Amino acid sequence: MARRGRPAAAPGLFGIKRRRPLRLTVALLFAAVSVFPLLFMVLQSFEPPSDILSGPSLTVSHPTLSNYPAAWTANSFGQYFVNSIYVSVATVAITVAFASLAAFAFARFRFRFREVIFYIFLGSLAVPSVELIMPQYLLMSRLHLIDSLQGLVLIYVSANLPFSIFLLRGFFEAIPRELEEAFRIDGAGTLRILTRLIMPLSAPALATVAVFTFNAAWDEFVIALTLINSPPHRTLPIGLALFIGAHNTAWGALFAGSVIATVPSILVYVLAQRWFQAGLSLGGLR
Repeated sequence: MARRGRPAAAPGLFGIKRRRPLRLTVALLFAAVSVFPLLFMVLQSFEPPSDILSGPSLTVSHPTLSNYPAAWTANSFGQYFVNSIYVSVATVAITVAFASLAAFAFARFRFRFREVIFYIFLGSLAVPSVELIMPQYLLMSRLHLIDSLQGLVLIYVSANLPFSIFLLRGFFEAIPRELEEAFRIDGAGTLRILTRLIMPLSAPALATVAVFTFNAAWDEFVIALTLINSPPHRTLPIGLALFIGAHNTAWGALFAGSVIATVPSILVYVLAQRWFQAGLSLGGLR
């Protein structure tokens, strides 16, 4: 009678198991490298200015909250925070609206030079943003938008539109046309189809666009430094740079201000986390 042996292991099963500890170790290493600067910044924001930069440490010897009021009241930091909120929210709203309209047109309509125009949009992503500073400055000067938050919003929207259109077009094309035809039978127009059907079904993609656009506008420094001249119109990155002096740097206020500047980005990601992760996953599959 034939002996029954143990079932054969799946090919590569033990190899996969051996690789798991290595992958986990590498993932933990990258996580530590990414998290340590953030954790160090938060801890240093609670240190008295005299004890800051005494050496890398994950402990706070003399905790204090004095750095946060000092950061918020110094150099009109609160006004810069409000300016950044206005610029970032306006950029997100306009970018999502315009990118949705353009992506819907590229995904659903057939018109002359459609692909050419679309790839021109994509080609603009290959141009370094630094090379566009002078043309953007001259354009804003002719539009009388130098030293204005509206000028910043206009430039940030133009910078984020190509990628947003590219991402949304892929999602819009994946939505079955039968659903759209059913809406048209019920008497819905193009705009209603976009706002009541396409956009709700593309919530993950819209959340992804919103998160990327908000972070890009919130953290941008070079264009804001070039276009903004007067203190009342400065944004948060410029406000943080003011804490750094040639001979004296307000390290306590700088660390506290950096923590304050990080909070809105984290909140935006947390609020949009479910749709954002779904959008990245579906985008990667496509």
